Formats: sequence, C-alpha cells, structure tokens
Amino acid sequence: MGTSVSTPAVSTVQAEAMAAPPPQACPMHQEAAKGTKVLIVSPSPPPECPMHRAAPGPVHQDRAYDFVECPMRAAAGVKNDIDPSNMMPPPNQVPAPDQPFKLSVSREESTIPRHDTDNNWVYPSEQMFWNAMLRKGWRWRDDDLAAQDMTNIIKIHNQNNEQAWQEILKWEALHAGECPCGPTLKRFGGKAKEYSPRARLRHWMGYELPFDRHDWIVDRCGKEVRYVIDYYDGEINKDTYQFSILDVRPAFDSLGAVWDRMKVAWWRWTS
Repeated sequence: MGTSVSTPAVSTVQAEAMAAPPPQACPMHQEAAKGTKVLIVSPSPPPECPMHRAAPGPVHQDRAYDFVECPMRAAAGVKNDIDPSNMMPPPNQVPAPDQPFKLSVSREESTIPRHDTDNNWVYPSEQMFWNAMLRKGWRWRDDDLAAQDMTNIIKIHNQNNEQAWQEILKWEALHAGECPCGPTLKRFGGKAKEYSPRARLRHWMGYELPFDRHDWIVDRCGKEVRYVIDYYDGEINKDTYQFSILDVRPAFDSLGAVWDRMKVAWWRWTS
C-alpha cells in the first residue's frame, strides 16, 4: 500500500457496531444493487445511510464541534470555549496550574468519518494535547517547549493521521463492493511497547524498532476490521508536517485479512 506518515492519536472508545445490514433506502446501496461499485471517502457520508446514523460518542468528542474554528465567529470575537450550563470550559481545555504560556483551545475537524454518526472525528486542541501529556507523566520543564512548538506538534499530529486514514482507505478499496457507503473509524488506541510480529521480524533483520504502534478499528458496513500501524522515525517535512514513516496493514486476525495481504503482496511482487 506504500508508506505515509502519522503520529500517535488520543485513544478513544465508541459504540458497538450495528449488526443489521444496510437497507436499499441508502442511495449508495441502490447504486450497488445496479452493479456499480462505489467507495465513499468524502468526510460526510449520506445522512440517509443507516450505517452512519447518529449515536452517542466518546466524551471528548461530545462538544468537539464547539471548538472547531469558525471564521465568522473568530472575526466577531465570540468565545466558543464556554459551556452554557456552568459557564466554564471543559476540564481538558483548562490551562494547567504551572503552564508557562497560553495555548489554543480551537480544534480541527478531520476528514475521518466517525462510526455511527454523521460527523467526523475532531482532533485535540493544543491545550488538550498539553494536558494529556501531563497526565501521562510528562513535564514541560524537561523539554523546555515554547508555544510555537505546541502549534507545530498539533499540525504534525493532525496531518499525519490524515495520511494514516488515506492508507487505510487504500486497503478498504478492495472491499468497495461489499461496503458502498465506505468505512468509518470506530476507535483506536496506542500500544507503544507491544511490538507487532512484523516489527520484531524487521528488528531481527537489523532494522530499528518502531517508536510507537496503534491499532485502528474500522467498521466496514457492520464488519469490524482491525488495522495495525507501526510508526518509525523519519525526517519532518516542513511544508506538509509529515514526520513518521508509517507501516499500515490489516491485522492477521481473520482469513479475509490474510487474503488481502496475500493479494497485495503478489501485486507488489509482480508489478
């Protein structure tokens, strides 16, 4: 599938997959019924498709769109970080007690569709990222970060995860016929020290170990598919903010995934 770039994302948990098959009311499935293979990779899947109907999501995504920067609101100087119920910002958007500078609380919407909703995943703000690092034991004095450093970290984080999703879509294109509405991302989590068999094999061959690993769980129109992503050190591209070399592939946990990887390996070998 080629390589792209990504950095670790904040772990989340979402609702379970819907078991019922999609009805023909979805226009994408109507096209499929006519024999047309359609893969939807747009940020907003058709709202009438029941595979993307709204449902409760993870807590940190509940008010995410309140923090997505709107040019009209920004120009008007309207604050979007206050909860009307208590006139306070969310806890993870509150500056830490010893924080040396102010950080942005605005969040960027991704192009990655979130499972069981009509919305996309929303990336963390600079303040959320800072607070998350503190909770994991990081102390800013050790790295002496500046405000601009946090801005760059967020840009790297967001852009690289967009590339990760594009790599997953390449694999999912093999199944466009069985999932015309396109895949959605259910949840993802970090497994930094749980090296994949492929990463260990590469290490035995003399290559470096990845500095991080994530498992992304994708919903393929009711079927749950796990992807393994290994992150390797690379050089930062100052224009695109791509940083890590990314190795993405479906996990060896089903016959379908094994077949997909065999097909792609054969195509690479014979191309």
